[in-house]
Amino acid sequence: MDLHQLYVFTKVVEHKSFSKAAEDIFLSQSTVSSHIQGLEKMLGVKLFDRVGRESILTPHGERLYHWALQLLLLKDQAILDLKEGMTALRGIIRIAASSVPGQFMVPRMIKQFREQYPEVIFHINQSSSKHVAEKVLNGSVDLGILGQKFEDEKLRYIPLLKEKLVLVTSNEYSLPEPVSLNDVLQYPFILRNADSGTNALVERFLKKNHITKDRLNIVSYIEDGQSLIQMVIENVGISIISEVAAQDYARHKMLKLYHLQNFDDERYFYLVYNINKTQSIVSKLFIESGAELV
Repeated sequence: MDLHQLYVFTKVVEHKSFSKAAEDIFLSQSTVSSHIQGLEKMLGVKLFDRVGRESILTPHGERLYHWALQLLLLKDQAILDLKEGMTALRGIIRIAASSVPGQFMVPRMIKQFREQYPEVIFHINQSSSKHVAEKVLNGSVDLGILGQKFEDEKLRYIPLLKEKLVLVTSNEYSLPEPVSLNDVLQYPFILRNADSGTNALVERFLKKNHITKDRLNIVSYIEDGQSLIQMVIENVGISIISEVAAQDYARHKMLKLYHLQNFDDERYFYLVYNINKTQSIVSKLFIESGAELV
């Protein structure tokens, strides 16, 4: 049984798509199909059913996926055993990160990890916290870094960093402190989209203070945190964002940062992984050292 064929097979399983698997591992779709057909011919079983646009595992495919993960992990362990030292470790780690940790935490974590394992390559995908959790669940990434928990029995969360949200405005504002949210309801607000961890914390704060969202003068919802900050700097509106994201901009006097009165809610950023996904050696090392890398 060809280990490369098994590797290709696991990628099709994780993406539920021949074309997406091909894109992920830099092969043509026809080559991926050829590998799967070769496996099916050798084993004498059908591995996938086509359901709509997705490729779904057959019962035989599910059993092979279990063994394929074990065999590929054993290969990694064998290579590790032959290395003179751990710094010779090679491999790819796929991370999905939500906006704030993707911009302000993951780069530092990668730098620290590569100081010890310089041959490791990272593939980073940035999306909302909800989509990060979904990618970890479907196995298309090895782990996620996000600012909100989505409970599922397959997911395990490791706390990385505790923080709170702050109010940010352009330099054209000068608000008296402490700032009460009721005092700024009339100002134009820019908010993150619904799937973000920041938005979830803002909504909890509004509910706790008996303020409905329609009382906010919302001028824009936005997906990307970096674009939101730029809109605040350009005085399109004010916003409530992560203190981690705001600190550097405030330090360089690009915007103003205010602490909101009675907004004491804190949140964690988490590393999340799927306990049912067999991790490569390098991914396992990153997960185990995650809290020390922040």
